[in-house]
Amino acid sequence: MNETSGFKFNGVRWVIIGMVFFATLINYIDRLTLSVLAPLIMADLNLTNTEYGGIATWFLLAYTISQSLSGKLYDKIGIKKGFTVSIVVWSVAAMLHAFATGIRSLSFFRFILGLGEAGNWPGAAKTVAEWFPAKQRAFGMAIFNSGAAIGSIVAPPIIVGITAYFGHWYETFIITGALGFIWLIFWWWIYDSPENHKWLTKQEYDLIRSDDDEQKVDAAVEVKPLGWFELLTYRQTWGIVLARFLVDPVWWLYITWLPLFLNKVHGFDLKQIALFAWVPYVAADAGSLFGGWLSGFLIGRGWTVNNARKVVIGFAACLMPAGILAAYTSDAMQALALIGVVLFGFQVWINNVQTLPADFFPKSAVGSVAGLGGTGAGIGSMIFIFTTGWVVDNFSYTPILVTAGLLAPIGTIVLFVLMGRITKVEGKVN
Repeated sequence: MNETSGFKFNGVRWVIIGMVFFATLINYIDRLTLSVLAPLIMADLNLTNTEYGGIATWFLLAYTISQSLSGKLYDKIGIKKGFTVSIVVWSVAAMLHAFATGIRSLSFFRFILGLGEAGNWPGAAKTVAEWFPAKQRAFGMAIFNSGAAIGSIVAPPIIVGITAYFGHWYETFIITGALGFIWLIFWWWIYDSPENHKWLTKQEYDLIRSDDDEQKVDAAVEVKPLGWFELLTYRQTWGIVLARFLVDPVWWLYITWLPLFLNKVHGFDLKQIALFAWVPYVAADAGSLFGGWLSGFLIGRGWTVNNARKVVIGFAACLMPAGILAAYTSDAMQALALIGVVLFGFQVWINNVQTLPADFFPKSAVGSVAGLGGTGAGIGSMIFIFTTGWVVDNFSYTPILVTAGLLAPIGTIVLFVLMGRITKVEGKVN
């Protein structure tokens, strides 16, 4: 730890996770610019639902590839430089969307955006593992995850407002894409590791490093970090990967298709989308914070990490089938409320599932395991989102919403069966 004198205060870890929160918020504003403006862009570029689904799939393909690569990158070059690489790539890509002239260029820019944006999640998981003790990790994850929900809340009115001001959709991509570069100025001023951070007190450092058992495990394996092949010999890794393969498509469905669903099924215009599309994400934000708080509260009351995580994850999985009902209501507000229940449940679920790499593995492997989980999430979401476009063009949204409602319980069962008891791994599982 840096013992030099100077300005110090307790709570540096909250400042650090606050920065990750804002990175995630910007990530979602950049990501949602296309989906919010989809009715305009599809009309301007003469795109079908299937073609739009294909464009979204290019993003997810890159996102999938980059999740594991980004996890390894963060483990190799560290959190500060890792976030810098990710944000520069996705910010440039977001701005390039302004120059799209058709499906090919838009697909290419979307692909580059996915390469950059993927790094945010393994980077955030590694940041939480580095800066928070086990009992606070879920809440740390909740704070950064709430950036996704709040980004989704503020994105529609911001995006529509900018577009209305300039009168064209392409200026919007330039402005939203530039936000990441502003964030980087503060990131390079604020971030350093716990061992070297000049603002960190010894009291807070000792709290961050208070997990004695984890420290012993880390010390035993730190000399030889686990590679992808070795990590895939653990059933815990496969539990995380397959669960996210099955459940993450639920989130991506609404992120990608909600504005078009409201437009095509419930007749919303761009103004109405700006006024109402953010509503389910208020519930998502509440779910993120609640999920993090609840598991931490239970652990603080004496529950084991194993019991607390599983109860919260199981509870969340029971909420997400509410999306099935949204397929059968003709009332737009009822549909939005039911989707809100789904997204609340998803954020509770993902917030705790994303702590599992740190619960199972040493810090040196957290980024890699989180990246592998993100790869599973990306593959599942890519398949689902592409299929959605074809199903909507040929049938309706109903089969998609019903299928999405069943994925969370199935994925959670798979997770519980494969991962077993939540504790630090001690050896390979054959």
